[in-house]
Amino acid sequence: MFRWGILSTARIAREQLIPAIVEADNGVLSAIASRDADKARALADRFGAPRAFGSYEELLASDLVDGVYIPLPTSQHVEWAKKAAEAGKHVLVEKPLALDAADILPLIALRDDRKVLISEAFMVVHHPQWIKIRELVASGAIGRLRHVQGAFSYYNVDPANMRNQLSLGGGALPDIGVYPTVSTRFVTGREPLRVQATIERDKTFGTDIYSSVRQDFGDFELSFYLSTQMAARQLMVFHGDKGFIEVHSPFNAGLYDHHRVELHNRNHTEATVFRFPGAQQYRLQVEAFARAALGGKDRVFTLEESVLNQKVIDAIFRAGEHEGWEKL
Repeated sequence: MFRWGILSTARIAREQLIPAIVEADNGVLSAIASRDADKARALADRFGAPRAFGSYEELLASDLVDGVYIPLPTSQHVEWAKKAAEAGKHVLVEKPLALDAADILPLIALRDDRKVLISEAFMVVHHPQWIKIRELVASGAIGRLRHVQGAFSYYNVDPANMRNQLSLGGGALPDIGVYPTVSTRFVTGREPLRVQATIERDKTFGTDIYSSVRQDFGDFELSFYLSTQMAARQLMVFHGDKGFIEVHSPFNAGLYDHHRVELHNRNHTEATVFRFPGAQQYRLQVEAFARAALGGKDRVFTLEESVLNQKVIDAIFRAGEHEGWEKL
């Protein structure tokens, strides 16, 4: 059994990752750390973890932890991933791993030197709906892919929330802009050549709150919009010359909509619906990570993939500063 430690009591850990670890068939929640020892103990008691630490350093020093999940603010991800790897721990770090692609490169060298697994927590690549979409596109079910369309938005104007704090790495592109990009890259196995973007920032927070983005992949295009100050919506559509695939809850399946993928033919006269009841992408993620960390061949999101994905986000920010295309 893979022994997990959690660095912080962040909401995503409480609501998603810790329950997934508790339900997983190959892992156990061993310890929780917080800079507030009482918070760590309360969360450990809630989920049955035998150990609680009042500092992250104490958890990393424990020989009763094989690997850690890091849900700290974005600006601290690289720092603590580095410290965890140096302590010999495997590392699953919440997305986005970094705020600049160059910051990920030292982690690749550290991973190879310490022989540990470091992976960015893109749970979507483990969801069976995305594996099915990749198979459908590869099989020619929609013919030649011409366009991918996406949307991801929610409404959050809480100044205390880290997503609205520029110093902590907040903003729409780091938080949710990664998803249309990573899912398109996952499905097609292709990388964009250039990007174009319009970006709006909040006058108080300074964070990006709205983006309209185009990505040129050569023979198809991805376009999407996202916002942290619009009504909640998620959608992805893969459109070809023989049909299209519509993903109704692409990133938070079961929350925005059911686990449902629709394949439509050219004339919109036939549709095949694929459903994935009971799929738990966070559990699938932690189980795959644990197996890979223990020597298995399971697919995880590699640091090399993280570099490629972050290069796109970096280019989008640059493109937002001028008109026209920004090359990657």
